[in-house]
Amino acid sequence: LPVLQNISFQAGAGQRIAIMGATGSGKTSLVQLIPRLYEETEGTVCLDGHPARELDVHRVRSSIGYVPQEVLLFSGSVRDNIAWGNPEASAAEIELAARQAQIHETIERLPQGYDTIIGQKGVNLSGGQRQRLSIARALARRPAILILDDSTSALDVQTESALLQELKELACTTILITQKVSSTASADLILLLDEGRLIEKGSHQELMKRSSLYRTIYDSQHEEEGQHVQGIR
Repeated sequence: LPVLQNISFQAGAGQRIAIMGATGSGKTSLVQLIPRLYEETEGTVCLDGHPARELDVHRVRSSIGYVPQEVLLFSGSVRDNIAWGNPEASAAEIELAARQAQIHETIERLPQGYDTIIGQKGVNLSGGQRQRLSIARALARRPAILILDDSTSALDVQTESALLQELKELACTTILITQKVSSTASADLILLLDEGRLIEKGSHQELMKRSSLYRTIYDSQHEEEGQHVQGIR
């Protein structure tokens, strides 16, 4: 049985597309078709109106910043980890990417700043710090397409909001896999997947009107936020 079936959508230049769905619904498989980590067996994935499979794969991937679910950091300096996304990036470009990813101030507080050595897989960093460092690495590539595969899950609402606002200023198309309605509200288009199928698509306002599933997710998350606020008073 195909992993993905009957999925069709269009992302305009500079738009933000949010993808939601339960574990195993095909979200990661869908976005991995874009950098051609998988090849489609039916249908066509197009980039700038051209079938992706007809384009040079290295050229395609060089225009994409991809942050996978599992953070991939290596033992070395913070600077080297960010520059791995673009080995030719200058110190100023690395700092800019860090600022955009909301990690610059954290780096500045480290013992040696950008020259601080981090352990294998970033063991001496928090989950949110590792995610933001990975996003900075992707932004250092100055990508035309930025893919974030559930890579803001460890960020608090305020940090995530600042990050999403910063990304809005960039001239890149952003595809965001998320489980959080706080992330989808600002998207130009939201895709709801279930078992490899697209069951609903639209803006936050449109889905609030016509999708009972989306409203259920929204209500449950707002209820949890309310309980959390009461709990810390």
